[in-house]
Amino acid sequence: MKWSEHTWQTIEQRYHSILDMPFIKELSDGTLPQEKFRFYMAQDSLYLEHFGRTLSLIAAKIQDLQDVLAFMRFAENAIVVENALHESYFIDFGVKDKGIAEPACHHYIHFLRSTAALESVEIAVAAVLPCFWIYREVGDYIYNNLNAINNPYQKWIDTYGGEEFSVAVDQAIEICDRLAENSTEETREKMTEAFIMSTRMEFHFWEGAYELKTWK
Repeated sequence: MKWSEHTWQTIEQRYHSILDMPFIKELSDGTLPQEKFRFYMAQDSLYLEHFGRTLSLIAAKIQDLQDVLAFMRFAENAIVVENALHESYFIDFGVKDKGIAEPACHHYIHFLRSTAALESVEIAVAAVLPCFWIYREVGDYIYNNLNAINNPYQKWIDTYGGEEFSVAVDQAIEICDRLAENSTEETREKMTEAFIMSTRMEFHFWEGAYELKTWK
């Protein structure tokens, strides 16, 4: 069994809890209150800026040149392509200011950046993988279970349920599996721990948006 297959099994329950979240269900049927989506978009835009920087840091540390190019493209996609989507949504939904990183976003950003900076590149790649993989799976789930015509959030759904994004996800998984195969058992265990922690962060990011969680 590949590292990715084994590790996904460890978060299977958490993944299904994400699918059952009110944020995901209401996004799917188009009933998510715009206030919650605006909060999410502002936080996600802040997150993507730092996620792109984290991917760039991984690109600087990873050994294989093809993997360097892959993570440079991932970083560009996070910063340029997805931010362009957010900017169009800012206009559509009247978001004027990103604000500051609220607790869920702040914790996720700093976990990824500190992992990329201080841990081995294998662990860093595992830490960023849930943002690729879980978003693809959630996007596909929503796309295949659409419950609304003229869903106001269709653009977001199309982005993460699309073929282009899926290809990038498969590439990220393949790189992670290859690094895991060539590493020690101790490193593979730490990779799994990082993957699980980021999965928890994914859950709390959506939860924080739905509950509009801010600093006290």
